[in-house]
Amino acid sequence: MNIVIMMGRLTRDPEVRYSQDGKAFATFSLAVDKRFKREGQADADFFHNCKAFGKTAEFVEKYVHKGTKVVIQGRLQNDNYQAKDGNTVYRDSIMIDSIEFAESRAASQANGNQGQQNNNQGRSHQQSQARRDDFMNIPDGIDEELPFN
Repeated sequence: MNIVIMMGRLTRDPEVRYSQDGKAFATFSLAVDKRFKREGQADADFFHNCKAFGKTAEFVEKYVHKGTKVVIQGRLQNDNYQAKDGNTVYRDSIMIDSIEFAESRAASQANGNQGQQNNNQGRSHQQSQARRDDFMNIPDGIDEELPFN
């Protein structure tokens, strides 16, 4: 079975081309963060080349750009070719079957302004967290007041 599921951020804007019959083809690179990192190490662990075709490529062209956090599902494909010097070059790519956003638009935009957010004083951690993930913090003991109990 060849199934790949990854979450990461685009390292560059996608390149989208169209075939002669009008089918879209998109390529981009995805940086996947390390789950555990040591001090002084880079945040991203892996950089993967991704390819999308058809409606998925059109979605990528319209809505996805550098820095967007996405979850992709697809399959690993080995692309090999003969280089000019005669050596065979092997390169793995992820052929994307589906792509979804991994964070809200507000969180994505806020991620670009992290330094600015960190400098703002007077905000509680809960308020900042609610703003990042767009979920409201519901206080304890409010169960009796909720209409869907």
